[in-house]
Amino acid sequence: MSRHRFGWLGSALLPIFSLFALQIMLVPSAIASTDQVTVINVLEKILVKGRAPKTGYSRAQFGQAWSDVNHNGCDTRNDILNRDLTSITYKPNTRSCVVASGILRDPYSGTEINFLKGNRTSSEVQIDHVVSLSNAWQTGAFKMTIQTRTELANDPLNLLAVKGSLNGQKSDGDAATWLPPLKSYRCAFVARQVAVKAKYGLWLTRPEKDAILRILAPCPNQLLPH
Repeated sequence: MSRHRFGWLGSALLPIFSLFALQIMLVPSAIASTDQVTVINVLEKILVKGRAPKTGYSRAQFGQAWSDVNHNGCDTRNDILNRDLTSITYKPNTRSCVVASGILRDPYSGTEINFLKGNRTSSEVQIDHVVSLSNAWQTGAFKMTIQTRTELANDPLNLLAVKGSLNGQKSDGDAATWLPPLKSYRCAFVARQVAVKAKYGLWLTRPEKDAILRILAPCPNQLLPH
């Protein structure tokens, strides 16, 4: 008798459980849709302060250059070259890791660069820290652990393969002092800077924020990159 009652109860509850399961399945898509936030919304939540002193800054404060932080057997520089270049060939016996040649569509200028690995040619394509490490240091990274600074220095969100001469020109400039010559890329450029600063709790200077707002004026719905 007891078994029949539980059987009846299970049949009655089955539609309810099915509906509940369907709702659970739908939750991730709902979260994904609300995850699309604009740069301006995030920008308003970032602290604005003056730059801290550069005292104590060095590249070593951000860990070993181009560490293999994701443990995929390939250093960060080659990870970014693999991501940003096309028509790639690899150095033999490197398990498709070390990029020997490829084509870069430089985001900063829009020009096409033929990359060839070599002592005299590798520097034509460099990996830029979109938020420079010096800038990061002076806007809060000096307070981070070495582990967090190493993550920042190797975070793909903060890295782009770009034309070497423009990387040198940019140096440690922020949006108030340097912008990509390709104007159509500027919205995406500052969006990436804001995303990095928000992710790592770095602050903005007043001139930097004002410059970002001016750049975003014609693209107010620019989404935050991930």
